Amino acid sequence: MSDPFQKARAESSAWYWWGVPTFFRCEHDFDPAKCDIGLVGVPHSSGNGSTERDQHLGPRAVRHVSGYYRRAHGVHGFSPWDAVRCHDLGDVPLPEGMNNEACVRDIEAFYRHIDAAGTRPVSIGGDHSITGPILEAIAGEGRNLSGGKKCALIHFDAHTDTYENMEHWNGARKSAGHWAAYTVRDGVVDASASTQLGIRGHPSATIHTGQVGATSRDLGYRVLTMDEVDDLGVEKTIEIIRERVGDLPAYITFDLDSLDPSVAPGVSNIEPGFGGLSIRQATRILQGLKGLNIIGGDVVCLMPTKDSPNQITAQLAMVMMFEMVTLIAASMTGK
Repeated sequence: MSDPFQKARAESSAWYWWGVPTFFRCEHDFDPAKCDIGLVGVPHSSGNGSTERDQHLGPRAVRHVSGYYRRAHGVHGFSPWDAVRCHDLGDVPLPEGMNNEACVRDIEAFYRHIDAAGTRPVSIGGDHSITGPILEAIAGEGRNLSGGKKCALIHFDAHTDTYENMEHWNGARKSAGHWAAYTVRDGVVDASASTQLGIRGHPSATIHTGQVGATSRDLGYRVLTMDEVDDLGVEKTIEIIRERVGDLPAYITFDLDSLDPSVAPGVSNIEPGFGGLSIRQATRILQGLKGLNIIGGDVVCLMPTKDSPNQITAQLAMVMMFEMVTLIAASMTGK
């Protein structure tokens, strides 16, 4: 039977408030083989028990606001939605949601399926423990998207997440506080090609072992504190990141607490005592990565229940996802 409303549906689909919400109004299809970039929700919040648990509400919040932002990129000068096939692959199934180790296992299995299809994922969490299993699934020996190589990590955050001095984080072992260390130990991330930027804040008295970032530096990361980013400026920061990545496959992870709390209040481990990245700094740094072989990215630690009434933090998560999608589309098409 023909659809008598086909033309009306097509006309209505231009408006962000119409229809069933998906990421950026992309087609919803569970099969990663049918798209080039897969947009994924990871509603996980048991990897960071030190804050409120509402990070699992992040994917739904971003789906709600992101229909507004289906746009061509004003700086790069093309529409990623037209250049490549982008689908909403749905959420990672997490039937044991309050068991972090079970969730880490299930997240990795889901992204191995994506890796096997050759689809590049851009994800919204969820707490920062989601990045570990994603990296384990798409980078390193035997992985498709990285060509069997380790990946360079481009890590925006207020915190290093390399807290190996603690065996677990409130019971979570592959936690939001450990992933940036164990992925190096597992031969998935090449720390010598990786950068952590935006690091700031007073260290926790319970885990303080000396200089902030010491463990990351021992592992081989370049740690650019927020003060250093301010002193270096955007262009020099981009230069350092690009020089370290070289021709390796690269993965971007963006913790929203790297942004200044005045513009991104709805995050989990907020650092109110120190200024963070401005929107202009964050987007310009991301835009400066064009041409790198970006195999995936994620945005984490959105706390919708702590957000402003206008959902500004969710909107910023949307913006960072859009920048990642555009970078990947550019690297795939030569735009």
